Amino acid sequence: MDQKRLLAFLGCPLDSDERQASVEEKRACLGSTGPDDPYDAVMALIRQEVNSSLWREAGRLEVPSWLRPVPALSDGGAMAVDNFVDFMDRWGCADFADTAKKMAEQAAFPDTPCLITVDHCVAGGVIRAVSQRHGLDSLTLVVLDSHMDALTTPVLAGAISYDMEHNPNSRYDAHDPFLQERPDSYNASSFLQHLLDSEAVKPENLFLVGISDYPPKHAFRNKDPRIQAYTQAFSGLKKNGAHLITKSDLAAGSGKASALFKKIKTPWLYISIDMDVGSKNAVGAVRFDDWTGLSEVQLYRLAIELRQVLKRGVGLAGLDLCEFNPRHADAGDRTYRVAANLIKILAFGQKPTP
Repeated sequence: MDQKRLLAFLGCPLDSDERQASVEEKRACLGSTGPDDPYDAVMALIRQEVNSSLWREAGRLEVPSWLRPVPALSDGGAMAVDNFVDFMDRWGCADFADTAKKMAEQAAFPDTPCLITVDHCVAGGVIRAVSQRHGLDSLTLVVLDSHMDALTTPVLAGAISYDMEHNPNSRYDAHDPFLQERPDSYNASSFLQHLLDSEAVKPENLFLVGISDYPPKHAFRNKDPRIQAYTQAFSGLKKNGAHLITKSDLAAGSGKASALFKKIKTPWLYISIDMDVGSKNAVGAVRFDDWTGLSEVQLYRLAIELRQVLKRGVGLAGLDLCEFNPRHADAGDRTYRVAANLIKILAFGQKPTP
């Protein structure tokens, strides 16, 4: 960190996941008294382990109870998939991202924002604020994520419908409102595409690291228009200059990522971490666990490689850690521990705490 700039922590416990399983989880824990904001758990560790002269707490967004990970008992009637689908399709996530942008501008700047949130889409607002502050040509965005979050809802729904037709073991339900004539919207699966479309980041300055959902080779030969739209989302990004590093690419270590990180030439770097990049391996309390992600050691290696980029004189423009599921954060889970360690490595050059 630049000694003149502090790390300014921001929080937002928005959990707008419209999947049936997530809604049922919320219904099952209505009125629970346990903490439901990952900001509290991560900051408890930061307060203990990082010198308070290096950071400050800048603010948190208010989120209605029914949209938090653990709703109030009185919100039981709102726990229906239709309600969450309606919220998302009406661009409710975009409204929160816009508010997060204003919070970064008004409460975090001129320091370096660090967002701790549930829904990854909220980070898009902070990224836009940082891009406007430092300039489009001056910013590189590195995203650690098991998923390539540049898939619009129609494209994703099309691929799912194909899976239901051709996969006898498909886990999807044709009657799920999640799949019914969904329009494009700003959400956790599409926010990167919207950032690209709005020119908040250049594709050649976008690095997606740890991807597990990259289509297999045979998918690119599939002539079904739904699968073609899905594969085009990946190949189009690469064609436009984006750098995609899959989990398989990292299997032998961080060498490929290190080589690509050396290509970062912009004066500013924003790092966005979807905690499911370590799902079922390093961490457990995440919203999406459909893939087995990277190990804790692998995550720290990537963080150290990115820290080397910062030591070359590139400034840390911003940082976020997203996609926590507080409902799964039992006593033995290390998700918050790993998140705090990643912040310590990236922002302060400290060693991870065991």
